[in-house]
Amino acid sequence: MKAILIAGAFSLLGTLIGTRFAIKVLVAKGYGQLIRDDGPTSHHTKRGTPTMGGLIIIVSVVLGYLVAKLVTGISSDFKPGWAPTASALLLLFLFVGLGAIGFLDDFIKVSKQRSLGLRSKAKFIGQIVIGLIFASLAIGLEDDTGRTPITHAVSFTRDFQGWKLPTVLLLVWVLLLIAGASNGVNLTDGLDGLATGASVMVFGAFVFINIWQSNQNCSFNPGTKCYEVRDPLDLAVVASALTGACFGFLWWNASPAKIFMGDTGSLSLGGAMAGFALMTRTELLLVVIGGLFVAITASVILQVGWFKVSGGRRIFRMAPLQHHFELLGWAEITIVVRFWIISGLCVATGLGIFYAEWVSGV
Repeated sequence: MKAILIAGAFSLLGTLIGTRFAIKVLVAKGYGQLIRDDGPTSHHTKRGTPTMGGLIIIVSVVLGYLVAKLVTGISSDFKPGWAPTASALLLLFLFVGLGAIGFLDDFIKVSKQRSLGLRSKAKFIGQIVIGLIFASLAIGLEDDTGRTPITHAVSFTRDFQGWKLPTVLLLVWVLLLIAGASNGVNLTDGLDGLATGASVMVFGAFVFINIWQSNQNCSFNPGTKCYEVRDPLDLAVVASALTGACFGFLWWNASPAKIFMGDTGSLSLGGAMAGFALMTRTELLLVVIGGLFVAITASVILQVGWFKVSGGRRIFRMAPLQHHFELLGWAEITIVVRFWIISGLCVATGLGIFYAEWVSGV
């Protein structure tokens, strides 16, 4: 538990303090955000706001995790259990790897002052490579009990019995989850603080889920209700670091934003959400916990699909969904706070389902 608190506190301080210096550096170099000309006109005032703030989140999370492991290792005389686990390292690999792809995209945009960064094909290939490496290692690294970080089964609050996927289909499933989650956060990151605040809630939920699964783990408390999840307590340390880092970054990203996370942050955070869902056996529950991201992604899919089949008609004034309400005349801060409320309700519902399943034992 000490490591969880240290990781969260250190990561929070990392983004809270580090983002301030990052803003100065990015402003000095002229690395500002480009704004879509076809978007809400109110966004034009944000042109030039520093971007790539996700880099500070990534550095803070990694350092927060390492510091927490080092401090707890020293306090326990480096007894077994202090060292980083395979699950946590794989999750950090997915998080950092997708962040690196987002960073390249952001850097090309701001350095060349154009709206097109990495070409969509190159970005897609990069996500596939990172996802395949993550999935291949996660299904192959066994611990002393034979458990792997992710399994071949599809899960809701735990693995469905009889839903074992062949390796090829499992890899496709993992890639779909990673792509869906990372693009969902990316689409949500359109208003000041919206994606950051919602991410705080989602990662906070995974802190609770991982701690609960650790306390009820089959390795310590065998029984009909126990969880066959590998390294849940160490995953809670990573989740705490992510929660703290997003919380600290929100200080600077809240309206009016002094910095944006960019694709560097949105792709990495979305990938981490997918990684947690896979490793905690809550893949389909992520649809509920991350309900805000799902709704915003669905608005884009519906808008594009209806536009094509109806010959140019639209469901929303503009997609993603948050921009529809902007064009209806809602103030940006009103949309953000109300969407945060919706995100909080989704997270609370997801945690309620998770706990209810354990209570019922079904």
